[in-house]
Amino acid sequence: MIKTSAAFLALAAVSGLSSGGVVSAFSAVSPAAFISSSPSTSSSLLCRRKHHDAATASTRIRSSSFLLFSSDSNDQEVDTNDDDDDDDDPYADLKKDYPDLEFINYNDPEYRMDRGLGDDDLDEAYLTADKNDDETLAEIERMREERRRKNDEYQFETYHADVLRGGEVCLGEWSVYQTDTFMGDDVVKGRNEAAMGVPRLLRWDKVLKVVSCGSKIEVENPMEKDDQDWMRVDGDRIVHEERLATLDDFPSLMTGSDNEEVQELVWEEEEVLHVEKTYWPREMNSLDFRGAGGSMCVGKAYTICDTVPLVMKEGYENNVLERHEGPFSEMRAELGLQSDSMRFRVKLDYALLDEDEDSAVVTAPPPLHLRTLTICRETLDGYWPNPADNEGTNDDGDDDEKFTDSFVRRKNQKAITETLFGPPGAPGGLYDPPPVGSEERATENYMLLDFEGGATLLLPHRLDQNTDDSKGWVTSLDWTPGKVRYQVDRKVQSGKKLKGLKTLELSEVQGEDADTWRPRDGGANMRQ
Repeated sequence: MIKTSAAFLALAAVSGLSSGGVVSAFSAVSPAAFISSSPSTSSSLLCRRKHHDAATASTRIRSSSFLLFSSDSNDQEVDTNDDDDDDDDPYADLKKDYPDLEFINYNDPEYRMDRGLGDDDLDEAYLTADKNDDETLAEIERMREERRRKNDEYQFETYHADVLRGGEVCLGEWSVYQTDTFMGDDVVKGRNEAAMGVPRLLRWDKVLKVVSCGSKIEVENPMEKDDQDWMRVDGDRIVHEERLATLDDFPSLMTGSDNEEVQELVWEEEEVLHVEKTYWPREMNSLDFRGAGGSMCVGKAYTICDTVPLVMKEGYENNVLERHEGPFSEMRAELGLQSDSMRFRVKLDYALLDEDEDSAVVTAPPPLHLRTLTICRETLDGYWPNPADNEGTNDDGDDDEKFTDSFVRRKNQKAITETLFGPPGAPGGLYDPPPVGSEERATENYMLLDFEGGATLLLPHRLDQNTDDSKGWVTSLDWTPGKVRYQVDRKVQSGKKLKGLKTLELSEVQGEDADTWRPRDGGANMRQ
């Protein structure tokens, strides 16, 4: 997001001036900085080169070049034959020497800024600005809201087209890690004494085979096309589906070499319930992609979020704004990176401790603790990530040529295996470690983990909801699916607004050059 302010920004231009002149060049400063003088003059003159092409954006700003010139009376002769108008015009001499420049006297009370919207619009806006200030502010807010809604639409469409691939099926292996935080005091007491505040992660024995997809549906749009606030996606919703695989998802395993049926896949109730947990609103609309909703896309990265309020209010599900306001009893967030044929995403499930939930109050909400962490390794080409799941038999040849060994049906299986199941941890750790606050805060609230596939994850295992500060919380994922290395940082607010995104930042660098360009600032936020 680019912030604009009432102050002008000037780009200094270099131009030849007559001898004896003094030129001062400035870059990205306000006009107040253009102050220069010579001993024998009392006037400073500011000029602007004219541009006739309109600039971009809804409020268009002319592209300008500024020069500062202070004349030296010893090198200038005064023409006593000038007209009276020229005598009153401090720019008279410069206008003669530089006829291609437009000179503006900012001290002129009649001066009005040309916004590039045409003379009629300029005059009307100028005449009504001071007299109807409330109306002007309302119009400005309307324009801002229009731009927000266009960004909502862009995010909504980008998520559906790029992340969900327009409804394509994604096949993946999920590795589930459960923290000991919710396993009772006896288990927690078994932690290392030097890290009693850091949960242990216990990995489930079984790897889950999951089929994921998302699609658009249409709902009734209360707005008509003629309505000023109507947007094309107002009647669209995105719905997600994630389910455990069945034998129908493994067509090559339906029969063995002896034509006997393969035993049906069996999933435990705990596994079914885990996959059924949602990390998105039930019906996702474009407004969910504003910062408060915790969902956003940027480049090859994305994040989505869903929450359960500590106190359920009437009409909660239908009120988009209230749905994003804490405190919460549960929060589930997802952070992912994807390449052309692979996706690596992390699911973080936070909840209140059982003893805290019973006594929780809105005025002093207890912290959320990490309950489960799920690593999803997925492929987007119709085959499973693990080559063992894509095996088959050759029954077309002679008996001597028949084989039952697994064979890979995709050409890039070796690259996929190395990228998704290779050695753990990003080379050298996180490429650009983000700031997390004091050392005490980092120790008590964060953990840094390495996972197979060359991935490193920084995440908060405890989210305080009773403290509003400027630090907020950050989750970082570093992964290299090929030649390019990516790091995505999901930065959210603190306190009751912890669902709201401050920024979603993506860093990209050639993997082999990562150490050369690695930031050395000790952890800093991207400049906005």
